Amino acid sequence: MIQFYAPDIESTLTLPESDSQHCVRVLRMRQGDHLEVIDGKGHRFTCVLADAHSKHAAVEIVDKTDMPLSWRQHITVAVAPTKHMDRMEWMVEKLTEIGVNRIVPVLCRRSERKEIKIERLEKIAVSAMKQSLKSVLPQIMPMTTINSVIAGYPDVQRFMAYCDPAIPRRELVREYKPCADTVILIGPEGDFSPEEIDMALKAEWTPVTLGNNRLRTETAAIVACDTFHIIDQFA
Repeated sequence: MIQFYAPDIESTLTLPESDSQHCVRVLRMRQGDHLEVIDGKGHRFTCVLADAHSKHAAVEIVDKTDMPLSWRQHITVAVAPTKHMDRMEWMVEKLTEIGVNRIVPVLCRRSERKEIKIERLEKIAVSAMKQSLKSVLPQIMPMTTINSVIAGYPDVQRFMAYCDPAIPRRELVREYKPCADTVILIGPEGDFSPEEIDMALKAEWTPVTLGNNRLRTETAAIVACDTFHIIDQFA
């Protein structure tokens, strides 16, 4: 099934230019053809192509279906962006496929990447949402300081995953409470600084390990998110 993305489909009845081109020029759809459109807000629309224009294809909505997320809780992955953006883009794609509500790029003391443009990441998330047949687009936040992340997210379970064995950690699989709103904080390639870890511990974040293997930043984020979903399936 091919899904088109139009966040304002109900009000505009028009596909964005990129989806219009894919619909008309690539797939060669014509007036009267049926297509599926999602709005990224949890709805899927069965539509009929009314005007096969390659820049602003118009549709008529035949049916609207609620398509909520398949998991009950709100999952936030707060992660320091990788030095190489292709790894960050791959991570966003996989997190979207696995299932995440919010991705927060975090600026840490040892971060090798200090700035990030989220427009490209949002496009990748849209593509992954469509490919994995979801209809809710994860929220991708602008770069946020680690101080702000640590001070935020009250009333949810909060985990900080780091590599330093000198500072005691617990196993994530034993600490995670299934189906509860959760934030996981993943550091940069050089790990969190001792001061950042101390700050999080004083703010009552739970220090965790993701296992015995040392993981890349993007891999750690994916492993943590997938761990939540796997545990939830057996809850």
